[in-house]
Amino acid sequence: MRADARRNHARLVTEARAVFAERGTDASLEEIARRSGVGIGTLYRHFPNRHAMMNAVFQDALAALLERSRELADAEEPCTALVDWLRAIITHAGEYRGLARELMCASGDESSALARCSGELREAGEVLLLRAQRGGAVRADVSIGDLLQLTNAIALASEQSPEDPGLPDRLLRLTLRGLRAM
Repeated sequence: MRADARRNHARLVTEARAVFAERGTDASLEEIARRSGVGIGTLYRHFPNRHAMMNAVFQDALAALLERSRELADAEEPCTALVDWLRAIITHAGEYRGLARELMCASGDESSALARCSGELREAGEVLLLRAQRGGAVRADVSIGDLLQLTNAIALASEQSPEDPGLPDRLLRLTLRGLRAM
């Protein structure tokens, strides 16, 4: 990439992060381009669609979630490690209005840039889930795909009830009761 293209890319990601935080993930791409000081064509040259832009914006959070899974991979309590990681995912998905919905929709679309980044999360979560299952704490029929959908559903429900900050944790605890091996 030429130096000016790198600068444009960096400005677009920075402004997209700010706009998504202010207005949610369905914010106007035209506004992002305008605030970045570029035309909409330049935005689309760097990011062919909204999911590609969202993927770029959330790379730092993705890296942090992947790092957290590596830290928890050898934890003494595999079930607690899995729960801690799921809680981190819920927190991340709740940072931007609309992100949980977008992640849920993209999970079945392998061509989506968001689905590609969720692949890394699935692999990281699978390690934690398998350890918890081998330890007898989580039922064998629970899949990482189901857990990721549930965490996004919890984040989405919480987004709809911002006046109840304890909702995400209550819903996660309720969900976890159903995951326990009996």
